Amino acid sequence: MIECWRWFGPNDAVTLGDVRQTGATGIVTALHHVAPGQPWERSEVAARRRMIEEAGLRWEVVESLPVSEAVKTAAPEREAHLDAYRRSLAALAAEGIRTVCYNFMPVLDWTRTDLGWPRPSGATALRFDLADFAAWDRQVLGRASDDYADAVAEEADRRAAGWTDADRARLTETILAGLPGSEEHWTPETFRGALARYEGIDAGALRANLRAFLDAVVPEAERLGIALCAHPDDPPWPLFGLPRILSTEEDYRALVAAHPSPSNGITFCTGSLGARGDVDLPGMATRLGPHVRFAHLRNVRREDDTVPGSFFEDDHLGGSTDMVAVVRALLAEEGRRAAGGHGGAIHMRPDHGQRLLTDHGARSAPGYPAVGRLRGLAELRGVMAALR
Repeated sequence: MIECWRWFGPNDAVTLGDVRQTGATGIVTALHHVAPGQPWERSEVAARRRMIEEAGLRWEVVESLPVSEAVKTAAPEREAHLDAYRRSLAALAAEGIRTVCYNFMPVLDWTRTDLGWPRPSGATALRFDLADFAAWDRQVLGRASDDYADAVAEEADRRAAGWTDADRARLTETILAGLPGSEEHWTPETFRGALARYEGIDAGALRANLRAFLDAVVPEAERLGIALCAHPDDPPWPLFGLPRILSTEEDYRALVAAHPSPSNGITFCTGSLGARGDVDLPGMATRLGPHVRFAHLRNVRREDDTVPGSFFEDDHLGGSTDMVAVVRALLAEEGRRAAGGHGGAIHMRPDHGQRLLTDHGARSAPGYPAVGRLRGLAELRGVMAALR
């Protein structure tokens, strides 16, 4: 596998020089300052590529070329945004970048309730606590729903009753945090407005909009030699009453069947999918291996196996997923490709590390510290070396 590192651009606290010292050779990044629905210009792509190459690295993967809310909701400006997406793909291909990750999550990207949960070791981790999430949904957002089991709703209301203003503010900031590097900033009021745009859009309608997206962009990706790879939902279940359609193996089978093409592939994120206790990740890596173009290797510890449930970001080799078995399956897939004369090494990156050592006090983005990810990369590199 090609070892990569996610970098959020020139303002990232983890510099390209730091990345060079990790031993990773590839960069995973994006033009985060360009709004969804707007085209990426070749000149900007070229400038970012040169910056990366001058540091002795290579821009291997785009994460993400965002799909706009207009595309996800089939709003009137969808066609203009799809045209911009195709133009962006052409700009990337012209600069030799041919792996593009995207997601189809409505409104929010990954969601957590704690960005610095203390661990016994002294490290801190990202965490999703279902009761805290439900409490915020019910008591701050004020959304009346029957989304939660009675026991979860009762615990949520009990916790909310003891909150201070500071507790509410902290959880609001955490849940509504945009993706690191993005220009997105939500308030409860603007977030309610975003949710309202999905009224009447259920899982079936969202799947139809995903198919329309694939039909519009996959042929251009094929022409350009680009592999598109869809990232799973995180967490992998509906939130705020919004549908989520890339959460299970069955969802991914439907994705690749919707528009069969080498350009319609998978980002295999073991952390996102691993938050469910009913997903067989090593088996999925084998069964859908030919469609995997990019791998996010991280491990979550499920605090129970209910769906939805609570979880936290554990050590890369220490969570609920058998990471060794997953890596074995991905290496076997690379072997099959090589034996068939198709090449096709899988790009991978260590994902969501814990804050360790000098990460504490550093201004790195939540989930993306230097030392925590370096430890994860080192562990994964050791697994790969042993299996080979």
